[in-house]
Amino acid sequence: MSGPRPVRGWLLIGIALLLALGVAVWTTNGSERYPTPLDPRNPGPEGAQALAEVLEDEGVDVEVVRSAEVFDETAIDDRTTVLVTATDGLSPSTLERMRNSATAGRIVLVDPAYALVREINKDLQAITVFPDALDAECTGSPGLDGFDGLDGLRLEVDQLTVLSDDGAGGPLDGAACFAASGGSALAEVSGENLVLFGAGDALGNDQVTRADNAAIALRLAGGTDRLVWYVPDPTDAEADEAVAISSLLPRWIGPGLWLTALALVALVLWRARRLGPLSTEPLPVVVRAVETARSRGRMYRRSGDREHVARSLRRAARNDLAARLRLDRRAEPAAVVEAAARHLGVAAEPLDTLLNDHRPPASDQDLVRLAEELARLRREVRRG
Repeated sequence: MSGPRPVRGWLLIGIALLLALGVAVWTTNGSERYPTPLDPRNPGPEGAQALAEVLEDEGVDVEVVRSAEVFDETAIDDRTTVLVTATDGLSPSTLERMRNSATAGRIVLVDPAYALVREINKDLQAITVFPDALDAECTGSPGLDGFDGLDGLRLEVDQLTVLSDDGAGGPLDGAACFAASGGSALAEVSGENLVLFGAGDALGNDQVTRADNAAIALRLAGGTDRLVWYVPDPTDAEADEAVAISSLLPRWIGPGLWLTALALVALVLWRARRLGPLSTEPLPVVVRAVETARSRGRMYRRSGDREHVARSLRRAARNDLAARLRLDRRAEPAAVVEAAARHLGVAAEPLDTLLNDHRPPASDQDLVRLAEELARLRREVRRG
């Protein structure tokens, strides 16, 4: 009676797992195909598919462009907004082509990096900050649609890029919103239809619902009837467009390095030791070699280490014989024994026992006898 229940339970669990797997595959397929952050076809947390779908639901014609060649063939009029995400892949030549071909529409660059804003204008600066929520508080006279509807909205992201210039009369002396850290998160470049937006996280799927981020994103991207969503391809860059390190460094780094180098030179000159002429000093005491030998002998005798003394005597004898017989200093003990036996015309076995026996002497008399025999062998080789 109770047999089918476990089978039915496992069947339900299997169906639930299959459904979960299907949902996971369906929801991650787009993020694997378009993994770029803020991609309009990326449903992942860092993607911007939610914003693209809402814009299409609101009647905005969203056209996704993924290469500079396709963008050049895309018609841009005054009712078109060009939204550029993943701007780290935007090369200087592609940016120039875009600015030349989209003179009638509005271009919104999202999260422009320092090198990119410097390419737009040498007086522009971009820094990354981690602010609290920001109110719009727009200033200036906007020359482009989209800024008017931002008043009263609140922006909230984990981090943003703050855009600034050198002051009055600079390239950002126009409409600006969301002031922070001496700059603005949203600014219009004076004299151009170019808008810089440093809070790209507000467009992402995971943060678009925070505060008024959704309304801000819709104002910027949906202010016209048509939206060309351009995702740059790094391969669009020309062959000679290598990114120079100098373009990524702030302007104060050069003077700062020079100042550091001068400080190090001054420190060396201040703390360096003054070297005077060489001076000689007499040694406090002179010890003769024979006294050193006698002292070491007395220490060996006091310690009773006859084995160590025997090894030292044999090693000294082998070195002396090798030098007398014109052998290499690194010659093996067997080679020294064979050369000495051949030189004296005697058998090699007694000499090998005398020079290479590893057994320690049994008494002090045996040690003295060993020293006398080694001295006699050295005299014979010297006379022969």
